[in-house]
Amino acid sequence: MAAVIAGAGLLQPDRATGATPAAAPPATAPDAHAVTYPLDCKGAAQTVTATAEGDLDGDARPETVAAVRCDAGSGTPPHAIYVLAQEAAPGARPRVVATLLDPAKRRTATTLTVRDRTVTASLLGYSSPSVPRYSPDLKQLAKWRWTGGTFRQELTDSTAGRV
Repeated sequence: MAAVIAGAGLLQPDRATGATPAAAPPATAPDAHAVTYPLDCKGAAQTVTATAEGDLDGDARPETVAAVRCDAGSGTPPHAIYVLAQEAAPGARPRVVATLLDPAKRRTATTLTVRDRTVTASLLGYSSPSVPRYSPDLKQLAKWRWTGGTFRQELTDSTAGRV
């Protein structure tokens, strides 16, 4: 019996060092300036005018929302609003995963926020083709939320009105 006790004393587990395993680095939102957007600028440069970041789909990795327009030099070129995601693989580039505002809507985004998994943008527009493109006369608040695997635009007409 004494031999068993002595042997057990020699076979001890490794000593604890107090070190904890390294935590995975926090996910970072995609860089809005590292993307070529599907926006036809007819040779002009693309300009990112606003960005907002947040976890829109609940996967614990932040997305970036970017308001982008062509750098036209005059007037108020319309914006497009895109959602960017970053793959978890090392070296992966950010990519456009959704278009929230099509430039064909001829709206200009003045503010862009992400809060509580909802994208909110203040949009300026035009009441008729005769309104000069440098002087929008309509203001609208638009909201998009990830629901059922797609972005759904929430009712925004209640805030539409003259600027």
